[in-house]
Amino acid sequence: MRAYIDSDILIWHLRGEKKACRLLSKIRDVEKYEMWIGALQRAEITFFMRKNEEKNTMLFLSQFKTASVDQDIIDAASKIYREWNPSHGIDVNDAILAATAMKSGGKIYCQNTKHYPMLDIVIERGWK
Repeated sequence: MRAYIDSDILIWHLRGEKKACRLLSKIRDVEKYEMWIGALQRAEITFFMRKNEEKNTMLFLSQFKTASVDQDIIDAASKIYREWNPSHGIDVNDAILAATAMKSGGKIYCQNTKHYPMLDIVIERGWK
């Protein structure tokens, strides 16, 4: 099964949060999931990295496969967004990751589970 890691956990890891490191190791080594990120989560990380962070960030991201975005995912994400944005304030990136996970049957790991109120996907909070 694919484990999609949301950008909040990626950012915590890059900031040196030990809980994020332990979580990613557990997902990979204990649960034996394939490690994935969504295209827009990758963009969130790479667009805002500083020049001196580039080498370490790209090395870190090389551990993940990046899911591409196609027409079916965008169409599904647009329905998710229209349904859940008014009540839960989900953003476009979250809707696209949710649609990506739905299409592949993957699980999303994140810290802010309120971004994923949909019942059709499996969400797991990284740590408390």
